[in-house]
Amino acid sequence: MELIKEFCVKFAEENLTWGYGRIQGALENIGYIICEATVANILKAAGILPAPERMKKSNWKQFVRSHMDTICVADFLTTEVWTVRGLVRYHTLFVMNLAKRQVQIAQINCQMNGEVMAQVARNLTDSEDGFLQGMEYFVCDHDTLFTKQFEAILDSSDVKVLRTRVATPQQNGFAERFVKSIKEECLNKLIFFGENSLKRAVNEYVEHYHHERNHQGLDNLIPFPHAPRNKGQSGSVVKFERLGGLLNYYHRGNGKEVPRIA
Repeated sequence: MELIKEFCVKFAEENLTWGYGRIQGALENIGYIICEATVANILKAAGILPAPERMKKSNWKQFVRSHMDTICVADFLTTEVWTVRGLVRYHTLFVMNLAKRQVQIAQINCQMNGEVMAQVARNLTDSEDGFLQGMEYFVCDHDTLFTKQFEAILDSSDVKVLRTRVATPQQNGFAERFVKSIKEECLNKLIFFGENSLKRAVNEYVEHYHHERNHQGLDNLIPFPHAPRNKGQSGSVVKFERLGGLLNYYHRGNGKEVPRIA
């Protein structure tokens, strides 16, 4: 009976529109025969509301899961760079396609303003190669650089800007996770002299992120691998490195390479 209770709760939480009868049918599909009243009693005991009330409480996480294919998220990260003028803070704006875990660096600049952001918006919504093609939602926080003009340009291309609640970074958790990853795995381990050194490091990390880094959120797969995963144990283990070995990727070769395990 405990297993039936677990499935009742699971089905109700993962399917907001399912009423007691629908849950009863789903249970029957997996071999458990109970009546609707029993389903109702189980859910009431677990503190789960009937379907109409659950639908009113649809949360942000469920919205993101339901619209994953049409959502891009964005955020800024800041990096200190040594220049001829001394230490200068640079802003990096990135945009991520959630479904693909594909990242585009939209801008790296020490002088971000409304004019720069307006051009970024035009680039993102370009009819030929804009990163937001096919997207319906652009999720960002309340940073003042996401100006009304920026939002209007996206809106003109049928991309709706959704701003997360103030002081609720978890609503943009995918973007926050990317910031944490690029800083811990790359940027925090380097000292930058000039804008080009920062751009090179960021671009190298994005290439690594796309083609060589396993993603736990994608069942530990690589989003855009250069070659199919080799599940066998034949062939030499080859190491490919970026940024002087800061970012490493190991793969099976064709049997002719000399193993290079650092």
